[in-house]
Amino acid sequence: ACICEKNKRVTNCRLENGACWCDSVGSGISVDCSKLTSKCLLMKAEMKGSKSGRREKPKDAFEDTDGLYDPECENTGIFKAKQCNGTTCWCVNTAGVRRTDKHDTDLKCDQLVRTMWIIIEMKHAERNVPLDTESLQRFFKATITSRYMLDGRYISSIAYEKPHITIDLKQNSSQKSSGDVDIADVAYYFEKDVKGDSIFHDNILNMSFGNEGLRFEKTSVYYVDEIPPEFSMKSLTPGVIAVIVVVIVAIVTGIVVLVSSNK
Repeated sequence: ACICEKNKRVTNCRLENGACWCDSVGSGISVDCSKLTSKCLLMKAEMKGSKSGRREKPKDAFEDTDGLYDPECENTGIFKAKQCNGTTCWCVNTAGVRRTDKHDTDLKCDQLVRTMWIIIEMKHAERNVPLDTESLQRFFKATITSRYMLDGRYISSIAYEKPHITIDLKQNSSQKSSGDVDIADVAYYFEKDVKGDSIFHDNILNMSFGNEGLRFEKTSVYYVDEIPPEFSMKSLTPGVIAVIVVVIVAIVTGIVVLVSSNK
C-alpha cells in the first residue's frame, strides 16, 4: 500500500514499478499519484463522497431519529421485534432502532432484524496539539477491546480525517457467537461515554492526547441492517418534504431564467 500524495479521493492504492497508483472514487479509474488527477475525475469523486473527502454512507444506513423510548425486552435482554407506545407500534432492529413506519397495533414484525454494521462518526473540537492518526487508532482499538470487551475482529475500520473520526463495527449473524458482545451494545456504551454520560460506575473514559483532552462537538451513529429498512415517503417530516419541494422549485426556476436569458 502507498499514500496518494496528490489526491485523497482514492481507494485501493498499490505500488507498481515504484510508483503509487490508486483507483479514483466514483469511477474506479486508475490514477498515477505522482501527477495531478484530471478535473473530471476529481469532480466525479467529489459527487460520490462529500466535500471533505469523507466517504459516503452505505445506501441503507439510517440514523436513530426517535431517540430514547421505553422498550419491550425479551427475557434474554434483547429487544422484542415489535415495540409500541400506546396504540402506535413499529418494528426495530437488534439495536432497538425503528426500521419501519409507525402503524397501529395490528402491525406484524416477523423477526428481529440484525444490525450487522454500525458506523460511529464523531467530530472533535478544535485542538492546540494536532492528533496523530496512529495513536488515535491504537487508543480506540484498545478502548473498544478492553473497555467494552469486543473482539477486535469486529472493528473493521478506524479512520481519521481532521476533525472527523469514523469507527466501523461489523458483526453479522453468522459471525456472532453466544459469548460475543453485541456491537449494538458496544455502540451504545461508547456513545454515552463520548457524550459524558457514562453507563459505567465511577469510570469516566479519559481521552487525552498530547496532554490535551479530546472533546467532541457532534456524534452520529448510523445503522446498516441485514435486511434494508422499510420506510416510506410518508415517514419524512413535513420540514424535509418542504425542503425537497423548495429545492425542486428553485431548480425549475433556475432553468426558466436560463432559457429566457438565452432568448
